[in-house]
Amino acid sequence: LCCHCGVPIPPNPANMCVGCLRARVDITEGIPKQLTLSFCKQCERYLQPPGTWIQCALESRELLALCLKKIKASLNKVRLIDAGFIWTEPHSKRLKLKVTVQKEVINGAVLQQVFVVEYTVQPQMCEDCHRIEAKDFWKAVVQVRQKTLHKKTFFYLEQLILKHKLHQNTLRIKEIHDGLDFYYSSKQQAQKMVDFLQCTVPSRSKSSQRLTSHDVHSNVYNYKSTFSVEIVPICKDNVVCLSPKLAQSLGNMSQICVCIRVTSTVHLIDPSTLQIAEIDGNTYWRYPFNSLFHPKQLEEFIVMDINRVQERKKGAGAGARSNKHTLAEAWVQKTSELDTDHQYFCSTHLGHILNPGDLVLGFDLANCNLNDEFVNKMNPHSIPDVVLIKKSYDRAKRQHRRNWKLKELERDKEGMDTDDERQYQDFLEDLEEDETIRKNVNIYRNADIPVESDTDDDGAPRISLAEMLEDLHISQDATGGEGANMMT
Repeated sequence: LCCHCGVPIPPNPANMCVGCLRARVDITEGIPKQLTLSFCKQCERYLQPPGTWIQCALESRELLALCLKKIKASLNKVRLIDAGFIWTEPHSKRLKLKVTVQKEVINGAVLQQVFVVEYTVQPQMCEDCHRIEAKDFWKAVVQVRQKTLHKKTFFYLEQLILKHKLHQNTLRIKEIHDGLDFYYSSKQQAQKMVDFLQCTVPSRSKSSQRLTSHDVHSNVYNYKSTFSVEIVPICKDNVVCLSPKLAQSLGNMSQICVCIRVTSTVHLIDPSTLQIAEIDGNTYWRYPFNSLFHPKQLEEFIVMDINRVQERKKGAGAGARSNKHTLAEAWVQKTSELDTDHQYFCSTHLGHILNPGDLVLGFDLANCNLNDEFVNKMNPHSIPDVVLIKKSYDRAKRQHRRNWKLKELERDKEGMDTDDERQYQDFLEDLEEDETIRKNVNIYRNADIPVESDTDDDGAPRISLAEMLEDLHISQDATGGEGANMMT
């Protein structure tokens, strides 16, 4: 019989029933039942004392381990058998832990008990988020520069950064005349950005650091690091003149070439032979060359006559040729000189899209003063009179029916002037014309502009609906507004 209540029980060392034993002995004494967890709303991490912030999902093993560490010191006198979460509303800021413990009590009897520990999730901003919110606190800056008048490469780079989400760790992005400044809270994040830039655009980088503070007792040094990244000053549609040594090493190309694309390398094409070459950043800085013209010097020509040229015999040591272009010989006339009989003869790589009567943009080499060290040493008979760059379409009509859009980086900048707006439109047209660049860019459908039929198509390149992404707008309240539309 139980020595207290007289209920018949199996014999045990304490001579008491379980009810009497629990009433007189509490093995959970000293274990706290109410605790707090610090949680950062911005980065959604929990504080693991003393100063570590860790990412944990609700009811995960990591969060369970973090909760048990809070009561670990109190569990020294008992044996932990089991622990698990009790479901709570995710927005309640409460976590409940069901814990099972055992302990040896009177005369060797082992008592097992289940109890609940409630954790209150308390908001607290972590140090990293404090720095981000401060806006002015930075430990590293990446200065991206390109010494050109056109920003096509920067527009392309901006879309790459957005696609790979490398802008999320920046404290601030500042736009200046020749480029962008990216501010970071740690040197590692800045180094990651520099590595990304060197993989995506031809460039070279330098780094420096400045000592800001020094603790002689703990031997801690704080530095501010600066990374300078210089992008090759060549943009798409530039006409360049290569050095004789570089042209020879690229398969005896003509020195006068057209840049058709800038990705991780500079893609060049010889308009007289369709020979193509790729120049990476290291090669460029060993054999530098400049653009012969500014984009504002593009002139409009009208195609008077054009003849496709059959396969020309390759010269000695010639490199690969482009399969996407067609070689042609054309007679063109400036639209500003239509009242005269003055025409120009030239070879062009645009034979696949040009027909008599088409308008085309190009550079006039015959009537310009070129100040370039390599051009001045060339044989004048080797310099073409005109280099055609791209077919001209009605810009207003293209802009009106463009049913897609791009996202932009949030950055500090002065208002976009008319020249920047024109350059941005040039970049959008390049995306429509070049499928290779388009693959690296997230293009979103613009629901404000209806999809038109192709009956009034004037031949201008367009982006198909299959290549566009839907731009999702999820509202804060998922029960109404845009959230409700998305759910249906």
